[in-house]
Amino acid sequence: MTLLTELSVRLPIIQAPMAGVSTPVLAATVSNAGALGSIGVGATNSAGAAAMIDEVRRLTTATFNVNVFVHAPPRRDLDREATWLNALKPLFETFSAELPPSLTTIYRSFAEDDDMLRLMIDRVPPVVSFHFGLPDEQKVRALKQAGCLLMSTATSLDEALAAKRGGMDAVVAQGYEAGGHRGVFDPDGEDAQLGTLPLTRMLVQNCGLPVIAAGGVMDGRGVRAVLDLGAVAAQLGTAFIGCPESAADEAYRAALRSESAHHTIMTKAISGRPARCLRNGFTRWGMTASVSAPDYPVAYDAGKALNAAAKATGNGDFGAQWAGQGAPLARSLPARDLIDTLERELVAAD
Repeated sequence: MTLLTELSVRLPIIQAPMAGVSTPVLAATVSNAGALGSIGVGATNSAGAAAMIDEVRRLTTATFNVNVFVHAPPRRDLDREATWLNALKPLFETFSAELPPSLTTIYRSFAEDDDMLRLMIDRVPPVVSFHFGLPDEQKVRALKQAGCLLMSTATSLDEALAAKRGGMDAVVAQGYEAGGHRGVFDPDGEDAQLGTLPLTRMLVQNCGLPVIAAGGVMDGRGVRAVLDLGAVAAQLGTAFIGCPESAADEAYRAALRSESAHHTIMTKAISGRPARCLRNGFTRWGMTASVSAPDYPVAYDAGKALNAAAKATGNGDFGAQWAGQGAPLARSLPARDLIDTLERELVAAD
């Protein structure tokens, strides 16, 4: 039995679980169209995740994916955090906003969130995927016993092999060109920055798990290319940002249609972890910052506060506008139309 057959998915296309961008409506529409829709719950708590899962289930009976973050808990350093806030102070002043007096850990890691584990066991989403790392053996066993199929992001062969040892059923090969947060297990370690094509082929040959290719795939011909390398499916994220069903705000959508789409950049400034973003006011500031950001997600607390201050003045140039290097190829289509277009392009590329 192949992975896609096991998932009851007709098309080898997965909509990436972009936390803050993917919505239950988007995920359900994609799944209803024959691909695999996804929601990301790493940026909410168990109650928020329950509401999202229940909404997807209200809208579809098809298979869908729920993604959680498995990052190491942040190392709190109050001096470093104060230094970071002080560096951001001129930006807050530009928008006549008060600097936050301190920062908090705004997202809990699945590694230490037993409430989220209990929710997953109770709701039993068909697929649970992990980003930033792997859960421990006990959590993996509990999810598998509940009936969930498990996937994990990998940016290297070592991470993919760890995923296999950790009980994953499939691995998502995230190339360096992919938008959003880099899935590296250790953000302070060496990153080989492998592109999607060599990484996919490397994992297909050596990791012993079904491989899903992610990064830079924007159309059916791109899906065909990674399938020809041995991937069982392609995961697309940036391609879905322009869909009306996504949660992207108008500033984000406008940036995706602008020259910024041709100049994505990997930055830690917004969240404290490397992530590929459309070049904007925040990323330009990050390129010149002389201090290092606090750990994820503590730095993200400051980033969100700055974006809120900017948006209050009508400036949408300081958001987390995640996008991959294929951003100039993005199309603003309803999700169902996009899936239908991808399918036609895939068939034409055969």
